[in-house]
Amino acid sequence: MLIRIVRMHFLESGVDEFLTLFDEYKTRIRNFEGCSHLELMKDANEPNTFITYSHWRDAHALENYRRSELFNSVWGTTKTLFAERTQAFSMEKFIEV
Repeated sequence: MLIRIVRMHFLESGVDEFLTLFDEYKTRIRNFEGCSHLELMKDANEPNTFITYSHWRDAHALENYRRSELFNSVWGTTKTLFAERTQAFSMEKFIEV
């Protein structure tokens, strides 16, 4: 399993549009082949910062999503709302206690 974390800093004026967009697409993203989990978190100290946390079957499944029309539709609009460059991390579960 691959875990993907994307931290996004939005313009204040872009937050509502992003939340509407996420709500519109969340089910389709979650049901994309290879995705088993998707959630959206809000930074406790920065009200315009959100994090997506998703689980993918493997790197190939994530790459298929990133090359899909669905991703292009979502990301094409989302990236116009950013105040700063995003940070994205892909990780594998290593030790679970």
